[in-house]
Amino acid sequence: MFIEVRPNGSKLWRLAYRFGGKQKLMSFGRYPDVSLAKARERRQAAKAQLADGIDPMVHAQSIEAERVAKTEHTFAKIASELIEKLRAEGKADTTLKKKQWLLDMAVADFGDHPVTEITATVVLKALRKVEAKGNYETAKRLRSTIGQVCRYAIATARADTDPTYGLRGALIAPTVSHMAAITDWEAFGHLIRAIWAYEGGSPSTRAALKLMALLYTRPGELRLALWDEFDLDERKWTIPASRTKMRRPHVKPLPASAIEILSQLRTETGSNYRAFPSSIARDKPISENTLNQALRRMGFDKGEHTSHGFRASASSLLNESGLWSADAVEAELAHVGTDQVRRAYHRALYWDERVKMADWWAAQVLRFIES
Repeated sequence: MFIEVRPNGSKLWRLAYRFGGKQKLMSFGRYPDVSLAKARERRQAAKAQLADGIDPMVHAQSIEAERVAKTEHTFAKIASELIEKLRAEGKADTTLKKKQWLLDMAVADFGDHPVTEITATVVLKALRKVEAKGNYETAKRLRSTIGQVCRYAIATARADTDPTYGLRGALIAPTVSHMAAITDWEAFGHLIRAIWAYEGGSPSTRAALKLMALLYTRPGELRLALWDEFDLDERKWTIPASRTKMRRPHVKPLPASAIEILSQLRTETGSNYRAFPSSIARDKPISENTLNQALRRMGFDKGEHTSHGFRASASSLLNESGLWSADAVEAELAHVGTDQVRRAYHRALYWDERVKMADWWAAQVLRFIES
């Protein structure tokens, strides 16, 4: 054992030894922070480990790794890292908020636990609390999100197993409820007439409802739209990848009636970068609840039709018409698979058909107003 004086003037206790036929050098800490007596004590422990066939430096490293795992690699810290990773990847703010909300529940129960000590039993206990309140869908999503954190820990070499895998089938399955939607022409015509006659709400709300009927996008894609996404001359609306469910840009053809509504709306909200600003807070968009409340005021309850239901209405009625290929309808609904070749094929082959289909659909919508 000796003291090594480093170029910067610091001094380290060192022990030179051989293990497995190789010369090694380990440190016992800085001098004088570590006294001679303490250094000798650590030397004796190292020699005892060598006598037992244990490499003292590897042993010390494993002890340190265990300490770090218990104090630094906690579920809460790794969950926070995952959220930052998803944010850097451009995930939508809405998605991040939902994940953070779910993770907050998990962190409250076992956030300070080292991720390596989180077992299926620990996770199930947290899930049962949510399930006991009747929130079966939330419990299911919570299990999935906890698993995402654990798999991220595995990928970054801080865990070996995902305890949520063994919990598949342990939770009460939520009842699947589809978004309420009107899917026959007569009832749909009644809905259209009600929307075009609606005089309540703000200009943003009234325009958004009409455009939901004409364009049948996801409500969040429309509500959060910015004016620079619309090219009215080219009759195109490019929804950015950050706002689409499939996380890729989606271009919608705009029929003449949609362009007319947007042009009129621009005279009302054009000074705002948002196309559909809230009348309460101009820097925020209208909410999905605002659209659904407007439908309720028109007499359509939540079991009959919702703002998201326009997609099901269009999907059913377009396919029922027999005029359009199923793939073109799926492409218009942004349901195309993630395969790169298939995506390009859909864009190239079905764009012209989608433009015609958009015009045809708009004509069907407007005929109810004129009749």
